[in-house]
Amino acid sequence: MSRSLDIGPLRSFVAVADCGGFQRAASALHLTQGAVSQHVRRLESALGRALVERDGRGSRFTADGETLLTQARRILAAHDETLAAFAVEAEPRLVIGSTEHAADQLLPALAAAFPAHRVRFRIDRGAPLRSALDEGRIDLALLIGPGEHTVGALPLTWYSAPGLSVVDGVSLVAFDAPCALRSRALETLAATRVRADVACEAANLAGVQAAVRAGLGVALMATLGQEIDGLVARDDLPPAAPLDLSVWPRRGLSVDLLGDAVDALRSLL
Repeated sequence: MSRSLDIGPLRSFVAVADCGGFQRAASALHLTQGAVSQHVRRLESALGRALVERDGRGSRFTADGETLLTQARRILAAHDETLAAFAVEAEPRLVIGSTEHAADQLLPALAAAFPAHRVRFRIDRGAPLRSALDEGRIDLALLIGPGEHTVGALPLTWYSAPGLSVVDGVSLVAFDAPCALRSRALETLAATRVRADVACEAANLAGVQAAVRAGLGVALMATLGQEIDGLVARDDLPPAAPLDLSVWPRRGLSVDLLGDAVDALRSLL
């Protein structure tokens, strides 16, 4: 039986890794999530190996998936270089970095703002994204905090597991320092004389939400009103002031591209 690896499915597979999941990969590629999933299944069928497996509420690459990811990057690079050698124009690429906060709502709006580009996302903490900007590895970064191109403010909401009682003080679930949300949570509670102890720290949003879901404490998050499975919003804790959200461009980025990103996010926020 003849088998082959097509460029489209390989590009979807790499996007799942670069964007941090199927939904975000679909937004970046202007496809449905079902189409991206089908692409991965086609690769699994061609190779006869499982490439992705369930991991709690999410998914992760298997060992075979990690191997294919390395090879897929090489295949796509060779494919695109070949087109360039024959002066065949490919879609212009745009790499956008973002923190995890409210990414589910913000990134699709950014992807839709650039229909003529092949958009790829990088989800990371603020410091690595700033370094990537300085080194030219990403074109735009969406970061919490004020900047020259502030697009709006992210409202913040306290969340906990259903039924969690807050009586003598707050057990806080927080991102590893440094983190603007962690600082805002501690400052808000201190300003209102609510005793707070950091009960759990996590490196990413999935870890924070898992800890809160397990009843380890409350967390301050930016969700733009989106419900979080297994968590409830708390209105019995001091309200926290919103955090600014800004777009940062790499040096030399087109003013038009920057303007499109700023307009899309200001319209959403």
